[in-house]
Amino acid sequence: MKNGNLSAPQPIQVGSKGNTMAIKIAKFRDVASGLQPGQFAVGDYESVNSLNDLDPKYKMLVDKPFACTMAVMGSDGRPNLTPMWFDYDGDKVLVNVAAQRTKTKWIRKTPQITILIMNPENMYHWMSMKVTVEREISEDDPKEGSFVTEHLNKIWRKYIVDGGDTYGLRDPSIDERRVLFVCKIDKIATFGQP
Repeated sequence: MKNGNLSAPQPIQVGSKGNTMAIKIAKFRDVASGLQPGQFAVGDYESVNSLNDLDPKYKMLVDKPFACTMAVMGSDGRPNLTPMWFDYDGDKVLVNVAAQRTKTKWIRKTPQITILIMNPENMYHWMSMKVTVEREISEDDPKEGSFVTEHLNKIWRKYIVDGGDTYGLRDPSIDERRVLFVCKIDKIATFGQP
C-alpha cells in the first residue's frame, strides 16, 4: 500500500497470447429437451482457445457470481472439496487463496485442480474444468504482488454486492497474505441448458 491506497497493479500476462493451445470440451448429452438414447454420455467434442469462446449458455456460468466447488487432493489421498469464488483471464483460471491455509499446501504438493460450477437455479446445467497450476504469485512479491491484491479485490466486488472496493474477509488474528495460482485449462465438460 502507498499512502493508504492500493498501488496500481503491475501489468502481468496471465492469459496466453500467440500460440494458444486449444481447450478440449466434452459436451455431455442432457435431458433438457426430453429423454434420448445415450443420455448422460458425451455427445460431441469441440475446442475453444479461451473461456471467452465458450457457448454463451456456459460462459454465463463463469461470468456470473456463481460459487464453484474446487477439488484438490488432500493429505489423506482423498479429494478435498471447497466452495470458492471463481475467476479467469482468457485461457487461464485464477485461484486466489490465503497463503496459510492447508489447501494452499495441498495445491503446491499436487498442482492439479478440478472445478465444478453449477447453475444455482438448475442443477442440470453445469460445467467442470480440470486445470493444472502453471505458476504461483505471492502477494508479497515485489514485482507482481500488487496484482494478487487487486485480483482479490476484483473478485470481492464480483461476489459481494455493496461490500466496498477492498476484500473484507482477511483473518484479523494474523497478517493474512494471499497467493494466486495461475492455472492452464486441461479440459472442460459441459452439461445442460440454463
